[in-house]
Amino acid sequence: MAGARDRKRTERQKRKRRSADRPTAPAEDAVEPSVELAESNGDAAPSESFQEKMARRYEERNAEARAKLEPLEQGQRPTAVTVGAIASAVLAIVFTVSAGLAVAGVEAGGREIKPLPIIVFGIVLWSMTIGMWRARYWAVLGFQTVLLLVMLASAFGLVVVNSVLQAVGTTVLLVGSGTLFYFMIRAMARIQMPSSPGAD
Repeated sequence: MAGARDRKRTERQKRKRRSADRPTAPAEDAVEPSVELAESNGDAAPSESFQEKMARRYEERNAEARAKLEPLEQGQRPTAVTVGAIASAVLAIVFTVSAGLAVAGVEAGGREIKPLPIIVFGIVLWSMTIGMWRARYWAVLGFQTVLLLVMLASAFGLVVVNSVLQAVGTTVLLVGSGTLFYFMIRAMARIQMPSSPGAD
């Protein structure tokens, strides 16, 4: 009799323990799918803002573009920079001659020319010419500023042209400066790479 009572008491205790453990199991099971669902939706990690997402994508695109660039050899100069240096030299010569004529007192259109602004701009152009010939970043950036001014002047000039010849010339100037500006952007990226030309 005593043994039967002990067995019943033991079975009751087991049933109580099972009933006490039973509610916790579904709760754990219910939590796990929700966590998996959140992770699958990308909500487990803190969501990044729109600015952070755009900045990350911008950096990824920049990294891909830099990986496609070929480093410059020692003393090498991109073709676009060479063309820019030649164009800058031509402009520098024009301004140098104009400055000499202004100093000599030659008038243009019946008006006296002030030589100082022409001399200053001529010095700037000669500096950019030498800098681009040595593939210096600052010189390329400065000449791109000149190209941007030329593009703006050409675009406004198309509005006030008086003849077909002027329209054609202004369009050619606009397209040429814009094309050179585009290719010099890639050249600037190559100059910024560790193996830039002219590095001591």
